[in-house]
Amino acid sequence: MFQAAEIDKIIGQCFAALTFKPFPEHLYDPLRYMISIGGKRIRPRLCLTAYNLFSDRMDKSILKPMMALEVFHCFTLIHDDIMDNSDRRRGQPTVHKKWNNNTAILSGDVMSIEAYTLLSEAPSEILPEVLRLFNDTASKVCEGQQLDMDFEKSSVVTLDEYLKMIGLKTAVLIACSGKMGALIAGAPRKVCDAIYDYGYAIGMAFQIMDDYLDTFGDPIIFGKNIGGDIVSNKKSWLLVYSMKNAASEKSARLQEILAMPVGSDGERAAKIAAMKELYVGLGVDSAALSEIEAYHRKAFAALKDSGLGPQQMERLKDYMESLFNRKR
Repeated sequence: MFQAAEIDKIIGQCFAALTFKPFPEHLYDPLRYMISIGGKRIRPRLCLTAYNLFSDRMDKSILKPMMALEVFHCFTLIHDDIMDNSDRRRGQPTVHKKWNNNTAILSGDVMSIEAYTLLSEAPSEILPEVLRLFNDTASKVCEGQQLDMDFEKSSVVTLDEYLKMIGLKTAVLIACSGKMGALIAGAPRKVCDAIYDYGYAIGMAFQIMDDYLDTFGDPIIFGKNIGGDIVSNKKSWLLVYSMKNAASEKSARLQEILAMPVGSDGERAAKIAAMKELYVGLGVDSAALSEIEAYHRKAFAALKDSGLGPQQMERLKDYMESLFNRKR
């Protein structure tokens, strides 16, 4: 098996070599831009890691589908940033800010098509199953995004509702990435399903960590402004947990903070500081980290009795821990 650094190198080389049509420039330049500004590449990493548990043959039959996962993910980010009116992505201007909304919508559309073009390079004998997995996942990601938008209009969102939403919006694509790698490598179905469950739990932990870092992370390391979820009253894990657990006095304070204006830099900073203080007082920061740890235990438990050997289990554990220890 390849070492993690070797897998990262392969992924870097693949995306450095990825090309799109040169014309029309305003359609394809945003695609090149999204790929060039990088990202954590967690989906390609899991895909290749799962594949490499069973095969060392790194050719287009796995490398192209691996890239399809990231290209599809980038497409969702382009459209998500429009819907969220986000200014920054990976420390850089979002596509709709750098160009405009119409360009971002159309470029996102063609990026999704490019993902399917790459996916079509999967081995012919497994391609129908790979497509079913990918199509089901793509639909679920859209369902999750719709729920996320619905939550903006809801005064109260339960933790169960929130967890269902991030399961669809985030976790299923990570789960799909692991299972796809195992499928293309010819792994037993029991193992493929176990890796899917492992990836799903990792995806849940990853999104809760993302919510945590949006408030408690370092903006330079995190790659976007801290407190964006607070400013927009976004139903993050931290806010939903607070709504559930705030007693009467702190519940009233929570509503006061949610109603605070954000028309100026000073007002935004005041709202972020007030909400962070409330979160710490409620123990939301430590509760989020405990929830993340719980999902990591679920991820590793999903692999139990799957038939994977000690070295294979260790590789997946290393992948999981690399995400848990992230700061961005």
